[in-house]
Amino acid sequence: MKIVTAAEMREIDRATSERFDVHSLTLMENAGASVADFVLSHYSSARRIVVICGRGNNGGDGFVAARRLHQRGKHVQVVLLADPAELRGDAREMFSKVPVPVMAVHSSEEWKTERVQLTLHADLYVDAILGTGFKPPVSGLYAEAIATLNASTTPVVAVDIPSGADADVMGHQTGAVARANAIVTFTVPRPAHVFGELTDGPTYVAPIGSPDEAITSSLGLNVITAKDIAPLVAPRVPDAHKGSFGHVLILGGSVGKAGAAAMAGIAALRVGAGLSTVATAKSVLPTVAGFHPEVMTEPLEETDAGTISTRALERVGKLVEGKTVLAVGPGISHYPDTTEFVRKVVANHHTPIVLDADGLNAFANHATELNGSERPLILTPHPGEMARLIGSTSTAVQHDRLNIARTFAREHQLILVLKGHRTLIAQPDGTVWVNTTGNPGMATGGTGDILTGMIAGFIAQNPERILDAVLAAVHLHGLAGDVARETVGEHSLVATDLLKDLREAFRRARERAMQKLVRI
Repeated sequence: MKIVTAAEMREIDRATSERFDVHSLTLMENAGASVADFVLSHYSSARRIVVICGRGNNGGDGFVAARRLHQRGKHVQVVLLADPAELRGDAREMFSKVPVPVMAVHSSEEWKTERVQLTLHADLYVDAILGTGFKPPVSGLYAEAIATLNASTTPVVAVDIPSGADADVMGHQTGAVARANAIVTFTVPRPAHVFGELTDGPTYVAPIGSPDEAITSSLGLNVITAKDIAPLVAPRVPDAHKGSFGHVLILGGSVGKAGAAAMAGIAALRVGAGLSTVATAKSVLPTVAGFHPEVMTEPLEETDAGTISTRALERVGKLVEGKTVLAVGPGISHYPDTTEFVRKVVANHHTPIVLDADGLNAFANHATELNGSERPLILTPHPGEMARLIGSTSTAVQHDRLNIARTFAREHQLILVLKGHRTLIAQPDGTVWVNTTGNPGMATGGTGDILTGMIAGFIAQNPERILDAVLAAVHLHGLAGDVARETVGEHSLVATDLLKDLREAFRRARERAMQKLVRI
């Protein structure tokens, strides 16, 4: 799903009306109806609902939501932060249809009166004060209303965006911004919806009538949704067999790090790969084989340190034959001879390659050797590994994640998965996808190995849809982490919890893909 600026969103609305003959009143009606439907499904027990409206189109959406909620039997109070005579255009039209009394508040002083404060007692607030067209700072009456929302413990559903937020800001918001327990925005998200930490709850995007042809953006940014990955998690055809879903070969493991390769191997199977083989240093093989009987193993020549040796290159050449995808790096170590082995494997083979962990570190000071133009190459660095690839620091990477990911992917013609909060997936053409699933509990050893196996497993099943496979793996990886957090919490979460909860992650992704409102 595309991410657009506030100005681009205005142009989308204009084009929808002028070029595609969808009246602006229809867009507003659909927007308000979506908010009402969300409230009815997610806050069904709320009996008294206060809808606080500004004088612009965001307020117009609120008027529609109020009418719809009233029609469904809710006790609705509309509070207008303006004189009704100030309303214009579509907002004025929707105000005329509000079927309940409206309390108009004209000043900060009036807002503080007992009459108004008593009216605000509610089970739920709907924040329809300011939308994504607003530019901070907010002041006066609107600021007072926002302060009241923030001081209250009553749940708040934001219409379009929490009032006071700058829709184009990708980082920390400044000034007065209303808190929100949930957000319902429209058509496509703006940068703040994805990067802005505007709510601890869900953000949903409601389609309100704009056709895909009207949705254009100069940002080159997309957010992964369940709808984007739906074809890759759909039920299988009845006559499928293991050969239908590819064969993953994982090169990794060393003395003390056998678990990393084993986790990658089973993760590939857990997302649906037909076969998974781990090729590892021969002294480590019994340990790797002991984790999961479903994962096949192959012994490789090793160094004195118990790591894979360059003497294994010929054997690996034979093992790669017939494999759909190659994953290199989990637990492989940075022993000098092993580092040389990694670089030669990447240089010599044209099978799609997923490169992670010390497989990435092998290219510190050798990043020019990384080129995905001859075969798909997927890199999955965390900020520290990314820093080593570009000769920088993890702090510098974190300060400029988007540009660094985009530039590296474009220069090296590969897919770069820059892990972290809001993992970025950068394409060779510079387009970037943002993942919103996942949580801090996943900041624990082994989750990256699980992701490597998942990416390889999805590529094995979808070799002609490499990007889609990566998107699906990243999204479900984070979603499995979110499921795990619900049962074990963030502090106790370990990497293999993700494997246990992939089944539920798949189920939720399928369910969300079927819903009208799109969760981001």
